[in-house]
Amino acid sequence: MTRVCLVGSPDVVLRYELLSRETAREALSTYDLSEPFENAIALETVSVGAAVSLLNDLNWYLTRFVDAAFVREPSIDADEWLSRELAEAVRNDGVDPADTGTFLKIYGVTREDDGAADPERPDAATAPGETGGTGGSSPVAASSADAADAASEPDAGAARTEPGKLVEPLYVRRTDGSVPEYDLRDVDETVVVRVTESEFET
Repeated sequence: MTRVCLVGSPDVVLRYELLSRETAREALSTYDLSEPFENAIALETVSVGAAVSLLNDLNWYLTRFVDAAFVREPSIDADEWLSRELAEAVRNDGVDPADTGTFLKIYGVTREDDGAADPERPDAATAPGETGGTGGSSPVAASSADAADAASEPDAGAARTEPGKLVEPLYVRRTDGSVPEYDLRDVDETVVVRVTESEFET
């Protein structure tokens, strides 16, 4: 399955912004949503083409509420993500999947040690207005499968912990088949996103 991840802008509660709007909520209604990172949602589609189509359907919301959109296709790489632009280029046969691994954007991931729920987190379940969605139902409740899905995330441990936060990205080139080390700050782990050459140069 091809995975899609949407990372919310710092000043919004992404889950609320998407699920409180009818068009976006309907587009996401057939998917089980999980939270792989703080203020992010992830879901699985059947292919890169389906993932790109979904992102295009949500474009109005992505430009307003999303900081980054990633696509992960296991047949390309089981661990590394593609940027939205690169995924679209692969879907349109503009880039061979084998040629996607040169230009990289590496995010650091930081994680709270205690795993306790933080009421001050911007994506906390008690976000203002979450019970006022269309039709009188909670937009957050529309994705009640979150707790179960979080356990299926590759980075999740046996105990439920709060998701890690993506921090400053580092742009690098893969050299001799290896990924350069992330050195912008001390982090718990990293997330590698393959990007287009044009994204790398901006």
